[in-house]
Amino acid sequence: MIEKIGKVGRQAALAAGAVLRLNYLKPHEVHLKGVIDPVTESDLQAQEIIINLVRQYFPDHGFLAEEEGAGQERRSSADKQNRWIIDPLDGTVNYAHGFPMFCVSIAYEADGELQYGVIYDPLRDEVFEARKGAGARLNGQPIQVSRTESMERGLFATGFPYDIRERLPETSARLSSMLALTQGVRRAGSAALDMAYVACGRFDGFYEENLKPWDTAAGLLIVTEAGGVITTYDGGPYTIFSPNLAASNGKLHAALLAALKVH
Repeated sequence: MIEKIGKVGRQAALAAGAVLRLNYLKPHEVHLKGVIDPVTESDLQAQEIIINLVRQYFPDHGFLAEEEGAGQERRSSADKQNRWIIDPLDGTVNYAHGFPMFCVSIAYEADGELQYGVIYDPLRDEVFEARKGAGARLNGQPIQVSRTESMERGLFATGFPYDIRERLPETSARLSSMLALTQGVRRAGSAALDMAYVACGRFDGFYEENLKPWDTAAGLLIVTEAGGVITTYDGGPYTIFSPNLAASNGKLHAALLAALKVH
């Protein structure tokens, strides 16, 4: 079963990514879901491709997906144990502006546990994948988190939530703390890719708040299968519905959590 799940998930990610790549430099129809939260025609096209493809093989499976029509849980009454968690275009603001940092993120969950995750960067043709208990891979090759042991040698990533204007003091304080302690902090605009980069050692850690399940589901499995650690800011267990996320290579996790404390 999991072999088929992986095959279908990868196929769906590649198909959706192909559409994103094709439309990337074309003019976009951009609509706002919030003050600074856009959606493009490509988000919707990519999502429909993913859902339709999955349904060909698993017609009874449910979906938790970002865009309108699937932002609420869509699931058949025939099977309440299987769910696909989809972000058809993570990094929509980047995409709409022609900034080359975005991806497709798809995860599969059975009985509340993540079993498979894939993150596909269509511009770099990079496929990050993980199966529960089987490690993580990049384009078929095993990957692991970094071995960095010092914050001052660590390169970290962060993101700013769409309600940043309501969180500005705390967000600024955390960023100031991290900038003072680390080699650098990057804000590239795609949480899923940030997590994939932690998994393969490009980043030593990542933190952000107010993320949604489709932002983090695939990345959660990929990072942990690559040997990384993910918790909430207070060190508690992270779920895809948690209010904030701190990911690291494990060696720097305590120091990262200490830096994120805002007094």
